[in-house]
Amino acid sequence: MRCLTLAQTLQNKGAEVQFICRKHEGNLIDKICSTGFHTFELELTDEKEVDNKLAYTSWLGATQQKDVDECINILKDKKTDWLIVDHYSLDEYWQKSLKPYYKKLMVIDDLADRQFDCDILLNQNLGSTKEQYKNRVPKSCELLLGCEYALLRPEFSKLRGQALEKRKKTKEIKNILISMGGGENKIIYDILKQLDSRFNVVVVLGKNFLFNKKVQSYVDGKNIKIIMETDNMAKLMLDADLAIGAGGSTSWERCCLGLPTIVFMIADNQREVVKNLEQLGAVIVAENLKEDLQLIMRDIDLWKRMSNKAQEICDGLGVHRIKI
Repeated sequence: MRCLTLAQTLQNKGAEVQFICRKHEGNLIDKICSTGFHTFELELTDEKEVDNKLAYTSWLGATQQKDVDECINILKDKKTDWLIVDHYSLDEYWQKSLKPYYKKLMVIDDLADRQFDCDILLNQNLGSTKEQYKNRVPKSCELLLGCEYALLRPEFSKLRGQALEKRKKTKEIKNILISMGGGENKIIYDILKQLDSRFNVVVVLGKNFLFNKKVQSYVDGKNIKIIMETDNMAKLMLDADLAIGAGGSTSWERCCLGLPTIVFMIADNQREVVKNLEQLGAVIVAENLKEDLQLIMRDIDLWKRMSNKAQEICDGLGVHRIKI
């Protein structure tokens, strides 16, 4: 989604943008194509990295060499000014191998856990530092670090002023937005069971959510609205008084709109993000959801402090700060 946001911004500035995606389960190829971008599709394979040197190597769906070969086959007849790569399973080997086929390279990263050979590296996460990338990038590499570069869709910055004004007037928590991303199947039902009838609840689910009978029977007749997929997340966040969500890139969307959040950390790569948000006071990390909710319900000043801290973190204009 962040690449799609960047692609649309670049296209609006006159660039011709195309995608290369592998057909993993849950891929967004149809969504990318529906927005008008040509997408080269790579088949999923059973091959594994022999040396297993990268922490997320199994996420690639092929060896790096196979991925290199397939990308070369696509790029060899093109004149690519910028190649932009966003993948934890690719490092300097992939980047150097493709060097004859692009003029410049931008890497989008979150982890600072491998070597890079690129012209620009973007890490939009709170707390990312130059020290993390010392000896990991060329000296000539431009580092774009922190939430001021968060790649948010334009609707978030457009609604920011309205959202922040609304937060100032909020006196009680009535509307709760739940969005858990890829971890939704494991946790949605347990969350819903801990919410009482005083709340208006909206649950946003991805297209791959396995809607089982247990969840369906629980929400029937209750003040719980289920939305499958949405292009209207900014408006849903504007309407919400509190979010319950994961610690991924949606964190910056919630911060932009000053939305206090009870966070569930559902993946290891979210650990630093969640820790930094908690230290700043923008989120509460879920331990006992009922008690966490009661804490916020009893203390609207805590809610307001969380909102104020969140809105200081991200203004939603990061995509316009990328100069390529």
